Amino acid sequence: MSHPEPVARRMFDLVEPIGLVPFFADESDEELMALGLRNPWDAYFAGRAAPFGPSVPAEVVHAVFYNFAPGEVARHLPRVWDLTTPEAALAARERGCVAGMRRILGELADDPRVASAGDLLQKAAASAPVEGRALFAALRTLPVPQEPLARLWHAATLLREHRGDGHTVALVAEGVGGTEAHVLHALSVGIPAKDFGRVGHLPAAQLNAVIDGMRARGLVGTDGWLTAAGRATKERVESLTDRLAEAPYNALCPGELDRLIADLEPISKAFRAVFPM
Repeated sequence: MSHPEPVARRMFDLVEPIGLVPFFADESDEELMALGLRNPWDAYFAGRAAPFGPSVPAEVVHAVFYNFAPGEVARHLPRVWDLTTPEAALAARERGCVAGMRRILGELADDPRVASAGDLLQKAAASAPVEGRALFAALRTLPVPQEPLARLWHAATLLREHRGDGHTVALVAEGVGGTEAHVLHALSVGIPAKDFGRVGHLPAAQLNAVIDGMRARGLVGTDGWLTAAGRATKERVESLTDRLAEAPYNALCPGELDRLIADLEPISKAFRAVFPM
C-alpha cells in the first residue's frame, strides 16, 4: 500500500473522526451531565481538562487549549469540580464515548478490526514524545482501557491531543493567536468568520478587532478574505503540524501501518457519515 501524502496527514484523516466522538456523540454529554453539570460546555471542559486534576487554574487550561476566547474557560473551570470529580468525569466520558461508538458503528463495533486498530494506535501513542505537549502528557498518565472500543477511543484521543499540542506550537511559531486561529481556518475554507461556530458567538466588536489585527498584518484583505500571505501562513501551520505529528507512527513498521490504515478506513467512514466535518 503506498502513501503519497505525509503519514501524519493520512492518519489525521482517519483518527480525527474517532477523536471527535465526545464532541458530536450525544452519549458523552449525557453521561457527563448526569453527574450534575450545568450545560454541554461544562461537560466539554470537565471531560477534556480532567487529566490535569482539579487544582490547575483556568488560566493554565486556557493556555493549553489555546483557541478559546479570553474568559471562556474560566466560566467553567474550576466550578465544575464543585459538582463532580475528575475521576468521575473521565469515567463518564469514556462510558458515553463507548456507547456512542457502539451506536454509530453498529455491527462493526464488534469487528476484529476495532481491536486490531486500537492495539496499533496505542502502540503508536505510547511511543510519542511528551516534551512540550502538556495535554498529551496528562492523558498519558491515565490507565489504558482493555475493552476494544474504549481502547480504540483512548488511543485516538491520545494521538489527537498529541497532534493538537503540536498544532499549538505551529500557531505560536507563526504568531497566530487563539481566536485568530479560528478566523484563519474559517476563511481558508470559505466561511466568513462571523458565521463560524467557534467564534461566531463572540460580540461583533471583539471579533472585528481580531480581524482588523490580522488585516493590519497582511493576513486578511480589504475584501475580508485571506490574502496570499494569509494562505501561505495557513499552509505553513498545517505543514509544521503534520511534521510534528509524524513521530508516533515511526514506531510502526510498514506492514503494521498498512494494516492500521486498512482497519481504520471503514471505522472512520462510519463516523464521517454522521459527524459534521
